Amino acid sequence: IFSSVQTQTTLKAKLESLQSHFTWNLNPHKAKLFLLRDKLEDIGTAEGYNWLGHIYNLQGYIHYHLGSTKEALRFFCRAAEALRQMRNTVSEEGPWLVVNYGNLAWLHYHMGEQAESQTYLSKVDILLNEYPSPCQEELHPEICAEKAWALMKFGKDSTLLAVQYFQRAIRMQPEMIEWHSSYVLALVSTFKLYKTQLDANTFEKLKIAKKHDPNNLYLATIYLAACAARGRRIDGKALQLAKKILKKPASSYSGIKPLLKLYRVYLSMDEALDLAEEALERHPGERYLMRCAAICYKKKILLHRDIPPEQVVVDRAISLYREVIALYHQSSLKRKITLANIYVKSTQNQAKADEIFAELLDQGEQEPGDRQMLYNYYAKYLHSIQRQNYKSIEYYMRAAAIQYPSVYRGNSIQILEKIRERKRNRMCREIEEFLDILQD
Repeated sequence: IFSSVQTQTTLKAKLESLQSHFTWNLNPHKAKLFLLRDKLEDIGTAEGYNWLGHIYNLQGYIHYHLGSTKEALRFFCRAAEALRQMRNTVSEEGPWLVVNYGNLAWLHYHMGEQAESQTYLSKVDILLNEYPSPCQEELHPEICAEKAWALMKFGKDSTLLAVQYFQRAIRMQPEMIEWHSSYVLALVSTFKLYKTQLDANTFEKLKIAKKHDPNNLYLATIYLAACAARGRRIDGKALQLAKKILKKPASSYSGIKPLLKLYRVYLSMDEALDLAEEALERHPGERYLMRCAAICYKKKILLHRDIPPEQVVVDRAISLYREVIALYHQSSLKRKITLANIYVKSTQNQAKADEIFAELLDQGEQEPGDRQMLYNYYAKYLHSIQRQNYKSIEYYMRAAAIQYPSVYRGNSIQILEKIRERKRNRMCREIEEFLDILQD
């Protein structure tokens, strides 16, 4: 018995020393994983070819945390095959498989299959010995690149770390064009691109990456947005880019989503709607394109609050959001909230907004961050639509009381502080006591 426990302890220690999705401190919250699972599915196999092995690896990790070891194993096996095909080398084995074998070692360990886990641990050791890193003090560039790509998917702080890992990978293996492109996209995503200009250094990196990766239309769209932010005219180039993107397979890597945002922010909201509808005509039933179109209609309706939208626009938005929610049913809390806010603009179905919020509030399964988001949006709805100011304050308090760091908690606290500072509300004393408790 002692020997068995000792063996298991040694095995666990070896697993924890691996470079693997299981050891990278990725966010395993279920709501985030559902969102990520859907995003990865929307990349598609054609547009995401250069990263296909990495996509499958991350999908395997997500399916494991969502409770399906069978799906996890299937995706890890697909990842191994994709990585071999993508590298197209004489040898089927190489450093690009280190993370994948690490994932398989972890999965078999969690499945109680210690012998299989040990087999993959041995494969990792062989690869690390046969393919040492060009820089002794660094991880192998293939590992750095995959770690960077995965980290990009887990929020701003992780993206800043991803930028560092891409830089390390590129220093050691500078000929990998897709690493340069993803590095620049990660770097740009740390800026508020559609609100401020990129600094000169980042803009130049983006320009160079676009030149070296001319078929990457996503990158081209981001570059055009950066040009528009600098005050350059982009009308003609945007139209040329739109024609190219519309011919591509429906994919989140095609560039359609940032292109539609480019049109909304710098050109024309109505042209963005026409472009979204044309994409749907070319690829009917594609859920990602429905999602992109739904966002355009949402912006048309909710951004211009002083201008009542036409009922036909509201009806189209409602129809799209209902379809998108059904197609992304496990990651659509925010979309349901948006649908409620769109129903408010309808002349026929305003009561549906109350029904949606009531249904969401009755669900007790949300994670802390999702509950905060719901309370925060409901508080805004109560204040601006229902004119129930005191009840609105109650829900801002509920959002703030949940001890989870998020923009919704921060926003709720800010609003409560402003109400307190104005000293016009009969709940000011209650708000002050509540905020004092939060600070303790």
